[in-house]
Amino acid sequence: MSLQHSHPEFVDKLIIIGLPRTGTTSVSVALLEQGLKVAHMAFTKAAFMQADAISDAPCFSDFKQLDGLFPEAKFVYLDRELDSWVPSMQMLLSRMLPHLDAQTGRFHPIMKRSFRHSFGVGLIENPQDEQHLIDCYQRHKTEVLDYFAGRHDFLSIDVSRQGALGQLLTFMGLASAANQQNFPKLNVGRNVASWDEYKHPNKISANASGPEKRKFFDYKI
Repeated sequence: MSLQHSHPEFVDKLIIIGLPRTGTTSVSVALLEQGLKVAHMAFTKAAFMQADAISDAPCFSDFKQLDGLFPEAKFVYLDRELDSWVPSMQMLLSRMLPHLDAQTGRFHPIMKRSFRHSFGVGLIENPQDEQHLIDCYQRHKTEVLDYFAGRHDFLSIDVSRQGALGQLLTFMGLASAANQQNFPKLNVGRNVASWDEYKHPNKISANASGPEKRKFFDYKI
């Protein structure tokens, strides 16, 4: 599946499978700046097909199914120290939980499904519990690393580390851009809207429409 229309050197779809609050916005913005078409979340088949890179929901919950759908794709896991990730995730959930309610929440059903699958939202009494979130993080990380063990189409990075962007660009084959070493620090603290506020012509809507309107893939997780 060639993506030469957007970046002449990059020919593979990139699927970013780090959990929320691991740097998905920083990675997405950095890839926009490299000329790629990026969807930060994708809730339609068309969004996946139009984007060169896709992050966040449902990628972090559906990586095995997406690997089957896009056998030429490359996958990037985003790691983060738990002592900073847990409070950041608790803050995010404090804002999101009312909108993730299965019946009354305003968020997209696919986002609700991803959060139910990965964090037990709607299934347990307190998804913001510290130990619960640690368990969710470690379970996801173990599943990802076990699934992609020994594969050359997989990279794990921590976006806060020196040289992480250079690592990613080298992995993608964008060697000419690899002198740009570090990611921008976005979506930090209590800021959860940076992607929406960031204006760029290469942004792909999570609800992009295509030949099948706003249909999603029919796989199950």
